[in-house]
Amino acid sequence: MTSPTIANPLLQIQFQIPFDQIRAENVEPAIAGLLADTRAELDRLTSEPAPRSFANTMQRLDDLTERLEYAMQIIRNLEAVATTPELRAAYNAVQPQVSKFYSSLPLNQALWSAVQSYSQTGEARNLAGVRKRFLEKTIDNFRRHGAELDAPGKKRIAEIDVELTKQTIRFAENVLDSTNQYEWVITDERQLAGLPESARAMARSSAASKGLAEPSWRFTLQGPSYLAVLTYLDDPQLRRKVYEAFSNRATEEKYDNRPLLRGILELRREKARLLGYRDFADLVLEDRMAGSGERAQQFLDDLKHKTASQFHRENAELLAFSGKAQLYPWDIAYYAEKQRAALYDFDEEALRPYFPLDRVVNGMFEIVHRLYGIRVVERNGVPAWDSQVKYYEIYDESHASGSRLVGAFYADWFPRENKRGGAWMDAFITGLPHGDRQDPHLGLICGNLTPPAEDRPSLLTHREVQTIFHEFGHLLHHCLSRVELRGLAGVNVAWDFVELPSQIMENWCWERDALDLFARHYQTGAPIPAELFDKMRNARNFRAANLQMRQLGFAFVDLALHRDVDPKSGVDLLDFARGILQEFSAAELPEHYAMIVSFTHLFSSPVGYGAGYYSYKWSEVLDADAFTLFQRGGIFSREVGGRFREQILARGDSEDPAELYRSFMGRDPDPNALLARSGLLAAS
Repeated sequence: MTSPTIANPLLQIQFQIPFDQIRAENVEPAIAGLLADTRAELDRLTSEPAPRSFANTMQRLDDLTERLEYAMQIIRNLEAVATTPELRAAYNAVQPQVSKFYSSLPLNQALWSAVQSYSQTGEARNLAGVRKRFLEKTIDNFRRHGAELDAPGKKRIAEIDVELTKQTIRFAENVLDSTNQYEWVITDERQLAGLPESARAMARSSAASKGLAEPSWRFTLQGPSYLAVLTYLDDPQLRRKVYEAFSNRATEEKYDNRPLLRGILELRREKARLLGYRDFADLVLEDRMAGSGERAQQFLDDLKHKTASQFHRENAELLAFSGKAQLYPWDIAYYAEKQRAALYDFDEEALRPYFPLDRVVNGMFEIVHRLYGIRVVERNGVPAWDSQVKYYEIYDESHASGSRLVGAFYADWFPRENKRGGAWMDAFITGLPHGDRQDPHLGLICGNLTPPAEDRPSLLTHREVQTIFHEFGHLLHHCLSRVELRGLAGVNVAWDFVELPSQIMENWCWERDALDLFARHYQTGAPIPAELFDKMRNARNFRAANLQMRQLGFAFVDLALHRDVDPKSGVDLLDFARGILQEFSAAELPEHYAMIVSFTHLFSSPVGYGAGYYSYKWSEVLDADAFTLFQRGGIFSREVGGRFREQILARGDSEDPAELYRSFMGRDPDPNALLARSGLLAAS
């Protein structure tokens, strides 16, 4: 290992990450040293004099980037949750270098020859299980990333990957900066008409955090603030102002993502063509469950066909309810909330007092304890990047020892200006099994939930509760993995399968017996009253077709941009995207609607959800179907939970995901399961 002149906390894998010691100035020297070490190990692998074996070829390839990935995961995380100008500059300096190195691996002729040589040995021909799959996927992955290109082709692929990294990083930074530059301060309380007390308290706390004189209420484009305004604020002009600011993020001159959008699409298209694919969708979907862009499009077309009539019916009913001649986009959530209250006598805000964050989290831990035999324990005093971040350990009580550490994770739930929006899970360390022993995993889950305000704790909406369960499902997929190779472990699965463990967790948020474990009034400890629970359940599928069409719209525009558009043709990409999204919108979109240039799911990394946004709906079909087994066996069934843990959560990508699903359910998925759960089956 390269010896640093001073201790650098990024150079060695440490299970308890010293976040209190990591500084921006550590980043560039650490990555330079780790890249040098990794290249040296690669040279040793490719020049191995002994006959090719799994141990000296494939195992070493799987281990090759472990330290580099660990350091980069820490750096990426810090840039996402606690960015500073210095850290951003360091990250922007090293990420293209790292991207260039990863892109070079399948283009490295010596490495490709080593893998091919091993594949022709008797040992390789007799491989089975996860090792056989790893070899086959490695060969396919190398070919799909240019191993068989000529020298100029390989050079261009490497250039494209580096440029994609630079442009997608900038895209994400522009969205964050554009979001943070907006604030709206109200000093006249009359302008807050319609806003519930929870939103007002949050706005007062936000104003106080900025030292604004009382009375002041500060609103931003961060999720909890933005959604409250669009859903409840009576003044349509103020709703419009916030809506337009949100939908036109990253179009300002300083943060303009429009040229980046075109550049990213051009690079992705060129890469796909260089590699012999019709388009970027076919390139990235070849090794996913859908298999091709055409198959993904057929899946979306089918769901759209089965949803459209109910979608139009819902929108006609909302317009009639509103009494208006026309509804605008900034009216939809507002009138929909009033319509729901009228139809079901249900106000989602009535649930907030029953969802204090700490109770929700502890109840979720109790649910997975019953299902999977694991125990989650908070541990204090562990360094993190912010004082509000919590640290937990996961113990397996089903182990012969009675309790074994299988994983740990950080939880960062609240919005900050130095943190990107949305919710996500990520991994720091992937533990590997060694016979009966399992090295622990380390990960994190993040959200941007309603923060504490004044004299009340964090009180969540039901949707935010589902967000916590969703991200924890991803975390369990990582922390309960028992796959011997890092490249196939945990969440390293087909992108249209990865959402199954997360989305299935959301189902428990709707079950009375599960809610009674955590849904308690923050002041009295009383459970959700039966009448309120019944209203919540009855309203579950309110405007279900609109919710589905919204997601389908994102998936349609994603595939269209990556399959049907030549970005060099001069087509107006914002107009093109708006034209597609209009068909899935409940109201006429503004002429200059620019949502696509803040769509970080698609454009904040070289691949990400690019050409893969359909995966959410694909996985929803799987989760709706799989949960029927829990419903039949009992929602806390240790038997069914054990099967899900062993056949899905523990298996990573060790087998084809379709086979893993069949091993759990005993059959292929029922394509109508999602429609049935959403109340759309009869309507279709």
